[in-house]
Amino acid sequence: MGVLVALLIERPVSLYAAAVLRIGYGLLYLIFLLREFPHRDEIWGPGSPWTPALARQLSDQAEWFSILTLFDSRAYFEACYAVAVVTSALFMMGWRTRAVSVLFAVVVASFHVRAVFMTDGGDNLFLLMAVYLVFTACGRRWSLDAHRKTSAAADGERHGRRLREFRRTATTVLHNCGMFVIAAQVCFLYGSAGLYKVQGVSWGNGTALHYVLNLDLFRPWPALSLLLDEHAVAVAIAGYLTVLLQVAFPFVLFGRLKYPVLVMLVSLHLGIAVLLGLPIFSGVMIVADAVFLPDRFYRSLVHLWPRTARPPGFGQTRSPARGKTALGSKPVRGADCAGAPAVPLLPPLPRRPKRVRLTGSTHR
Repeated sequence: MGVLVALLIERPVSLYAAAVLRIGYGLLYLIFLLREFPHRDEIWGPGSPWTPALARQLSDQAEWFSILTLFDSRAYFEACYAVAVVTSALFMMGWRTRAVSVLFAVVVASFHVRAVFMTDGGDNLFLLMAVYLVFTACGRRWSLDAHRKTSAAADGERHGRRLREFRRTATTVLHNCGMFVIAAQVCFLYGSAGLYKVQGVSWGNGTALHYVLNLDLFRPWPALSLLLDEHAVAVAIAGYLTVLLQVAFPFVLFGRLKYPVLVMLVSLHLGIAVLLGLPIFSGVMIVADAVFLPDRFYRSLVHLWPRTARPPGFGQTRSPARGKTALGSKPVRGADCAGAPAVPLLPPLPRRPKRVRLTGSTHR
């Protein structure tokens, strides 16, 4: 229990993974809104077949809330759509993440509730992740907030020590709980999907993917689907491997086996995006898988980034003024002429006395 409590309150975990979730979901929703911009009125607007009155009736029954159902005006809808696009962009960049994350969750929930029957299943997980990210510190890495300079001295004047410690502990606990819930959500999703497939007859005899490849509604590339369907053995193996990966996923998270499993799951989602025409759903799942990669993996990506592409001063601390030490002391002898931090010269080592040969013997 002591180890669990320490893990929960001492330091925030997976800050880089939270940043990847923020960037990934903000970018995906921005692409989604821009992609559906020509069709926004038919999906969410006043001209939608699922009228605002029907949406309000369903919202009242399910106790949901959507800002799009407050007014039926087209000008109001266009303003909400513009706010949604801007919010997604700001959330992706990590600007004022605490407040923008709440607004992003409201936007995702509002658009999901407004046309719940007109989008694919990726919106369900999108909505859950948007709500979970509100509780995480997803703006501490790779964001505009992370680059904002704060003064520790000024913060100490504004807040007391106990208040700062309470705020730090509360933020850490909320972040860690949010990340654990996100990981548990993905595990339940994969596990339940695999167990449901095990119960199906078509997955048991290896013909499930055959029927999937022949669905006209989810076949953007009919020639490619028919070409793959000709290899019956490969299709059956892919079906069995899909069930095995989904059922085994929650049990391989604490070992190195999770890395090849994650690679195969990403390949599976890429196949779904291409063959079934569900890129947003696949993108949501791929971004969700990123929560299981440790921070050292993302830090290694920074080192692989070419140095020519890094901004000036990236990953470096500010050098002190010329002739001063890093601690701001007086100039010392041996300061570098290029302005690097000066290092005091160590006293010279005592010289070793020479050996003198006297009458056939050696003395010091």
